[in-house]
Amino acid sequence: MKASRRWLEAFLRRPLEVSDLAEKLALLGAPADAIEPIHADLREIVVALVEAVRPHPDADRLRVCTVDDGTPHRRNVVCGASNVEAGRKYPFVRVGSALPGGLKIEKRKIRGETSEGMLCSPRELGLGSDHDGIMTLTTDAAPGTPFLSAIALDDDRLELDISPVRSDLLGHKGLARELAAAYQTTFRLPEIPGAPEVLPSSRPAAQPSVATGGVTITIEPSACRRFTGAVLRGVSVGPSPDWLRARLESVGQRSINNVVDATNYVMLELGQPQHAYDLAKLAGAAITARPARAGERLTTLDGVVRPLSTDMTVIADARGPVGIAGVMGGEGSEVSSGTTDILLECAWFAPKEVRRARKAVGLFTEASQRFERGTDLWAVPDALRRGVAVLLAVAGGRLDGEPADCWPEPAHPPRIFLRTARVAQVLGVELPVHVLEQCLVAIGCTVVAKPAENRLGVEVPGWRPDLREEIDLIEEVARLYGYASFPDQLRPFRTGGQVDAPIEIALARLRQHLAAEGLYEAILVPLGPRDAPDAVPVLNPLSADHGFLRSRLLAGLVRQAEANWAAQVRDIRLFEVGTAFSANGTGPPGERTHAAVVVTGARSPLHWTDGGHPQDSDLWDLKGLFERTVSLAIPEASVQVDGAGWIARLPDGREVGRAGPQSADAPPWAAPLYGLEVEVDPVPRPVRPFRPLPVTPAVIRDLALVLPAAVAIGTVAGVVRDTGGGLLESIDMIDEYRGEQVPPGRRGATLRLVFRKRDRTLRDTEVDAVIQRIVTQLGQSLDVTLRTA
Repeated sequence: MKASRRWLEAFLRRPLEVSDLAEKLALLGAPADAIEPIHADLREIVVALVEAVRPHPDADRLRVCTVDDGTPHRRNVVCGASNVEAGRKYPFVRVGSALPGGLKIEKRKIRGETSEGMLCSPRELGLGSDHDGIMTLTTDAAPGTPFLSAIALDDDRLELDISPVRSDLLGHKGLARELAAAYQTTFRLPEIPGAPEVLPSSRPAAQPSVATGGVTITIEPSACRRFTGAVLRGVSVGPSPDWLRARLESVGQRSINNVVDATNYVMLELGQPQHAYDLAKLAGAAITARPARAGERLTTLDGVVRPLSTDMTVIADARGPVGIAGVMGGEGSEVSSGTTDILLECAWFAPKEVRRARKAVGLFTEASQRFERGTDLWAVPDALRRGVAVLLAVAGGRLDGEPADCWPEPAHPPRIFLRTARVAQVLGVELPVHVLEQCLVAIGCTVVAKPAENRLGVEVPGWRPDLREEIDLIEEVARLYGYASFPDQLRPFRTGGQVDAPIEIALARLRQHLAAEGLYEAILVPLGPRDAPDAVPVLNPLSADHGFLRSRLLAGLVRQAEANWAAQVRDIRLFEVGTAFSANGTGPPGERTHAAVVVTGARSPLHWTDGGHPQDSDLWDLKGLFERTVSLAIPEASVQVDGAGWIARLPDGREVGRAGPQSADAPPWAAPLYGLEVEVDPVPRPVRPFRPLPVTPAVIRDLALVLPAAVAIGTVAGVVRDTGGGLLESIDMIDEYRGEQVPPGRRGATLRLVFRKRDRTLRDTEVDAVIQRIVTQLGQSLDVTLRTA
């Protein structure tokens, strides 16, 4: 959605600073993706007063003007236009400034007379095609005033990111309504120059057919919920007035003619599309909203012949379709320069029906965008009246009869009950009833307080189809009250009894580990080009580069590395934890959770101790990172060498991970790129419990043992552990001996035993007693003896 700052100012009757406006809109849920100053190339132009005009002494067609540009010195300007008069004001470019297009004005002599600047025509300013005469200004602005400020041409175009559920923000009125609530002010529709003060109102007719101005409007069952129309006769089709053309250009719209521009203006202002038909081109003086019939075709306004299906809604006359409802009109009924009588249509079409038709014919229009998101069913007559007013102001003519309003099944706006206790429970703050009313009334709701029931009856306005439940109203209260107005301290809370899923626990530990390794997490779209022969295709891809579900994560991270290189970033450390997909016959694709990493460039951040040249990551850094990642992601797997990299396999031989150098479109100065990818096993595993560091000293004893060659050290350690009891803290084997010093069939081994008591220091007598029991038990059960030599 493109919005104009000046258009919004016309609604609010107050100046707006563009950065503050963008900030307000972002907090209200419509952030600006871009802000484009309009006519920024005219900022160096100023208003100048021509004080005197005299003929050029050496050129009959040139004149020499004395110009006051707001500086203490008067300027001599040589001009060839015949409409320059003394005492009038004109746009002026000083020496050193530039015209739109970059032409810099210099001080120069023209036929012997010095010219110190330039008086400009509309064409030279990019404001029209007139090149013969200088642009005369009717303004009270003093000489030297910036040209843009003097004639109110300075504007800013905001590219807004509108949520799909906020269809009301696809018009300047909806944006102004939100801003009025934020600025705590009022708003109203801008005045239309030359519009009639009084227009007849339409009366809803609860029947499928109604007439106006000699034209019958009919709705067939299930085709359309509401259809309004007005007949205007004697219109004059031609160029739009400057104010209308400027409004459309401020949001990037091209002016076509005054009738089409008027309908576009109302759509951009109110968010309600309209369409004008040339009445002389309609057969039978009647139009009908009905389902398309088998075999029907329509040549749309873009000149393309489009086949129609029976699940589409069309607008038809006696001959056949003249428009696809909510998408585009037909070429056969288009308004042209010879049009004198028009039928103005303003209707409500079901979003699902419009979306289906739009996809079927392959068209995306400004009208379909608004109908697909839902327009205001109850405001259709008001939008029609606005359209009639604009048309009469810019194209003349007269309204023939009372506008028609065909509404076979009238309905009332929905009502939702809002409990004050529920608001406090969700938001954590008890807001007074008058604050709740103020917030809801600001967005157009009708609120009826019910103190006895501790709740409010809220009638939702038609332009907010997204407000369906109580929680939606609470969200609106929070948004308008201001998220920054809520306290940020931690309140008492009750923890839930639901245990996190094992996979979420595993992923949280894995993310924490990878972040601790100095890696940055990337969250990528799970779509891309084909990366495997059995990649899963997407039926409705976003683009040719996003036509398949990814079968691995590493390819996407490699593309991100290339994007970083393109931005002159050499040191890259990225990881992603996400879903990889695989074909599964005719069923849904299989899903597996993977973790992937890419690293290139410096092993560690720049530090003065490395002399300004940190070492780059190499294969052995990758190996260590791969081993640590596998140990967390799928501990049962073992890492093995595989060519120039490594592979992770389960005991059954299945491959679950791979690491090695990666191929990429790298610049000459880039370091080698390494990557790894491994499956994540969701099976829960116990976390090693925390044990505090001991505060008492340990007693360490080494036992030199002689044991049969067939007895395993693990068996010996088990007997020692069972016999040692609670005083034995750890056992480690530190030496093994086979040779002449031990009898045949036996071997020597040295075990290091660590004893400790957590609450006090051990005595030697206590440890000696335990050692004696261990030696006795080893001799009795395993024929193990102490080594004496």
